[in-house]
Parts: sequence; C-alpha cells; structure tokens
Amino acid sequence: MTTGPGLRERKKERTRQALINSALDLFAERGYEATTVADIAAGADVSTRTFFSYFASKEEILFADTEERLALAFAVIDQRGPRDEPADVLLRTMATILDRSERFAQVFDRAAPIRLRMLLTVPAVQGMALRRLLSAQQRLAAHLQAAFPDRLDRVEAAAMVGALVGAVVNTLLTLVESPEQVDQLTGDVDHVLAHLRRAVDVAVRGIAAG
Repeated sequence: MTTGPGLRERKKERTRQALINSALDLFAERGYEATTVADIAAGADVSTRTFFSYFASKEEILFADTEERLALAFAVIDQRGPRDEPADVLLRTMATILDRSERFAQVFDRAAPIRLRMLLTVPAVQGMALRRLLSAQQRLAAHLQAAFPDRLDRVEAAAMVGALVGAVVNTLLTLVESPEQVDQLTGDVDHVLAHLRRAVDVAVRGIAAG
C-alpha cells in the first residue's frame, strides 16, 4: 500500500513554502536589496539557521523550482523510445515542461513577475541566473548524450541543448524588454506560452534539419 509523505516531510515542505512566500512578499514590498535573510526567516516565523537549511542564499529562493524542472526533463529523456530521434526527445521534454507550467502555474505563478523584475534590475540575481542556466544546460546535455551514446557526442548534445534553451531564453527577453512590461507579460499566460512553444518548434525544426 502506497502512502503519502510523512508528517516530517510535510512539515519541511510547509516551512520551505513559508520561506518562499515570505521572500516574495518582502521582495515585492521592500525590494531585493533591502530584504535580508533574517527578514525572510522572521516572516516565515523560523530562525536564520533554519533558513540556511533550505536555501544557501536569498538569490536561491527565486529559483526554488529549478531542480524540480530539471528532474522532469531528465525523466522525459530517460523514457525515450528506441525509434526516437534526439530532436523528438528534446521537443517532448520542452512540451512536457511547458504543459506542466500551464496546468500547475509553475512558471507564471506569483513568483514570476518578481523573478523577472529581479533578473532585469539586480546584478546579483542576474549572475545567479546565468550560473544556474549554464549548469542546467550542461546537465541536460550530459543526460541527452547518455540517452543517445551511439548518436551524439558531447559537443553535439551541448549544441542541441544550447540551441533549444537559447531559443526559449531569448524569446522571453524579447517579450520583456523592461521591468515595466513584466506585469503585462505575466498577466497573459496563454500568450506567453504560445510564443515559447513557437520558439521551441523553430529551434527543434532547425536541429532536425541539421
């Protein structure tokens, strides 16, 4: 018989979510620079020490869902069929992530406008985002190459993942050119997701043609 998460796990998840909510409230109210880790911990009614058992820094809290999305991508790649082409698997991977985003509001949720503003205006967050993006691309490329060891070498896998991720990132940057456009963008989820799906399709068709 399968049971859900135990009491300890549920408490940990509630604390984690409380820290995220506290940070988002404070970032929106005071701004990023004026918000401290101690402020975030106090808003979640926990100690600063507890904060650091969940997040290494206040920058990390803006990217709390990164690992979940990577795990989803890895799972899709691992389930590739014997007749699948690498481009097919990448297309399915991105389609799954965007579909999950649409249904469960993981991308354009309450955090999205705050995250986008921080990315456009706060150098520390920009640096964190770039490091995470590069790491995610390397990990995705390694996973893709491992799924197609006889079809792709490391350079080819890296180029394919880079083309796909670049298409998505540059589409978002094209849609949001200034902090003032953030609310308009995140207020129309279907419109944004349609643009991202188009970007993925263009990138994958280019990969397949190569």
